[in-house]
Amino acid sequence: MTDKHTPEQRRFNMQQIKGKNTKPEMLLRKILFSKGYRYRINSKNLPGKPDIVLKKYNTVIFVNGCFWHGHKNCKYFVIPKTRTAFWTAKINSNIKRDQNNVESLLNLGWNVITVWECELKKDKIEETIDKLITELKNNIDIS
Repeated sequence: MTDKHTPEQRRFNMQQIKGKNTKPEMLLRKILFSKGYRYRINSKNLPGKPDIVLKKYNTVIFVNGCFWHGHKNCKYFVIPKTRTAFWTAKINSNIKRDQNNVESLLNLGWNVITVWECELKKDKIEETIDKLITELKNNIDIS
């Protein structure tokens, strides 16, 4: 199957994809802030530059896009029908990098939470936030 976009259109579309401050990240940050949680974002001194760092809770949060990070059994993760080998390799390398970053953070003593883009959709967001806050309360650093 060939690409239905011209190379210029495809290039433009790909350039519009952001790596940080995505809509799901902004939504989660806004909700956490409204509930009194204070955090740092995209901490460069931690493996993988976590999207949200809650030092008080010794916790980092990654907000992952279902497609880009290969969310298993998710309707938003479908390998494209064009350039399938490229996309499979790209997404598998993202998954491997994510696993390495999580492992490094765990070894440094951080609690790691991954929130998937699909978990922030209207029908699931309330449940996701409740689970996230419960987990944060369990991780609070009392020292």
